[in-house]
Amino acid sequence: MAGDAPIEQNEGRGQWTSSLGFILAATGSAIGLGNLWKFPFITWENRGGAFVLVYLLCIVAVGLPIMMAEILIGRKTQKSAVGAMKEAFGKRWGIVGGWGVLAGFVILSYYSVIAGWSLFYFTKALGWSMSGFPQGAQLGDDFTSFAAQGGLQIGLSGLFMAATMGVVLSGVKGGIERTARILLPVLFVILILLLVSALSMSGSGQALSFIFRPNFSELGMDGLLEALGHAFFTLSLGMGAMITYGSYVAKDQSIVKASGVIVVLDTVIALVATIIMFSVIFSVPGMEEQVGGSTVGMLFISLPELFYSTVPFGRVLAPAFYILVAFAALTSTISLLEVVAAYAIDEHGIGRKKATLMTGGAIFLVTVLCALSFGGSSGLSAFEIFEGKAGVFGTLDHLASNWLLPIGGFLITLATGWFMTREDSEAELALGGVPAWYSYGAWRFFIRFVAPVAVGAILVAVIFFGVDFS
Repeated sequence: MAGDAPIEQNEGRGQWTSSLGFILAATGSAIGLGNLWKFPFITWENRGGAFVLVYLLCIVAVGLPIMMAEILIGRKTQKSAVGAMKEAFGKRWGIVGGWGVLAGFVILSYYSVIAGWSLFYFTKALGWSMSGFPQGAQLGDDFTSFAAQGGLQIGLSGLFMAATMGVVLSGVKGGIERTARILLPVLFVILILLLVSALSMSGSGQALSFIFRPNFSELGMDGLLEALGHAFFTLSLGMGAMITYGSYVAKDQSIVKASGVIVVLDTVIALVATIIMFSVIFSVPGMEEQVGGSTVGMLFISLPELFYSTVPFGRVLAPAFYILVAFAALTSTISLLEVVAAYAIDEHGIGRKKATLMTGGAIFLVTVLCALSFGGSSGLSAFEIFEGKAGVFGTLDHLASNWLLPIGGFLITLATGWFMTREDSEAELALGGVPAWYSYGAWRFFIRFVAPVAVGAILVAVIFFGVDFS
């Protein structure tokens, strides 16, 4: 029907209006809950400094080369994940693109539930800021009770999915890029305000020392693997997001420059979030012993009370923090849905509106199952495929983190390093100019040898040693 013609076909396939627009959108995809809660948590578990240093090395040696490779594939072919892999490497490689689409589908189905929690705690924080934090509150019990309310969980995740679909419906420029241009600066401002407050606290010096003073005697093999795994997972790699976003990059924009900026911003935000968290922890006597157990515990159980008892200007910063979490989650959910919707648009000729509604609706059906798996439904809460991972939510999180993303990333590194000619990759990366730090020879070495071995190590750890990256 004429009225359902794809937006991208009417206005051209769609491109970012500038390199800045792409950087903000891709940074938004990379910045998510992993930066704001998982990285601080695993840094704490692995005793700081040495872990952080290894993580930074892994970002440079593994994360950056793979990000450049994925954007390269998308920009070279001007197609989303499945079509891009088929055109760049041959028809059979379309399966790898499809694997990425599946990963995006699965991750968004449970990620929306966590994103919904940020909305709930934003409203709770607003209430506490106006009426005061309740004395003697049992936030651990409150969170368990909250998570078990199936109807509330479905409603919150539904609100978040609706917001995500609303952005993707509006297309690349009018939806994704415009949203990133608004949300990312706001996110940066809130983070800076939180950092200034944290650095004024008594424990900030101890926090900085903990994070940046390496002690390798405290870092074991598990920590090395966790640093490697997070360096890969944090940049939205292995799930077609950067291939899809790369397909909207103009030929006169530099992949190398953009990738460098995205990686730096993602890393800086993770480190700033860690400084904020640890400054609070080290400022409260006895708090060090209370931290641990889960990332959820740190973000939704330990922190709320501390905002009102310890953090300077906490009444203002508590709601700001949870809106920061919501914004970071939204920029990630947008990219996840775009991966799936772009597949439907490019490979099946479906209009953007219909593709977004169809794919978003299908994902939300699975989201409902995840939302009910914290006590809302006994059957869904007890559902188990992987040992020790009860519930649909835990099952899908385990599947994505340990299988879908590493396998996808591993195959993409092999494809780009070994099945794309040197001439093709070198020419594509040279378009738009390159910064002084860039060396094609170094990138080719890392994408052919270092990155496949590193991502392969993640898979070996999962398959043979039972390591869990979820």
